[in-house]
Amino acid sequence: MRKIGVEHKSILMLLAGFLMLTSCEEVIDLDLQKAGPRIVIDGSISNQNENHVVRISKTIPFDAPNTFNGLKGAKVSLITPGGTSVSLSEISDGIYRSPQFRGTPGMTYKLEVIAEGRVYTASSTMPYPVLPDSISFKKLSFFGNTRIYPNVYYKDPAKVQNQYRYILKVNDKQQADIVFEDRFNDGNNVSDLIIYDSEDDLKPGDVLNIEMQTIDRNVFKYYYAIGQIKGENGPPVAPANPESNFSNGTLGIFNAFTKSSVTITLK
Repeated sequence: MRKIGVEHKSILMLLAGFLMLTSCEEVIDLDLQKAGPRIVIDGSISNQNENHVVRISKTIPFDAPNTFNGLKGAKVSLITPGGTSVSLSEISDGIYRSPQFRGTPGMTYKLEVIAEGRVYTASSTMPYPVLPDSISFKKLSFFGNTRIYPNVYYKDPAKVQNQYRYILKVNDKQQADIVFEDRFNDGNNVSDLIIYDSEDDLKPGDVLNIEMQTIDRNVFKYYYAIGQIKGENGPPVAPANPESNFSNGTLGIFNAFTKSSVTITLK
């Protein structure tokens, strides 16, 4: 009797398994459990003299339309380092806005939200501003496609742990929300390349707005985790809720930040 080698035997076993799977095909209905809705808070205060906005919503089932499920009737307050409480007014469902005032770098601010009988609080310390020196554009090729990306230059302050967030809009449409840290660039002249995924390449006449924020460490970790889930920092990781700086186990983030904004029209 002819012996079957290990390799040939393995192939036969794989084929047999494949035939068994294809001949016993059936539809499996997954019993997906719907978790109860949770509150999500997205609040911020900047060093600009402006209205600061807090968005409060509730999570929706996975099979529901992806819309903003604003939470009405919350009591929202920004508390300054001196203990002054600034009340925010509800301007639409789930959108709360403060009077115009500016935050102060180096100070710690607190956000308090009372919603559905519970109190949620978060604190964030506003870093000192770091301003961009200049902006250039760089061509990169991926899989045969060449794209143009903005490159932001600045001087990182020495012996200070700094974190940065960039929000890029092209023709008023947000294309990127990405964070960097100075772990390997402390005190150096730095350039951050803002890579984003878009079907359209930049072209003459496009209007770019780049907002550069300095953010505290907890805020950086929150947005970095979101970037990992989206695959911005390598292969996507298993989805998990980013660590919030709010109490009572709610989702979201409170961000006290400094910012500068640059608008460029490509020629």
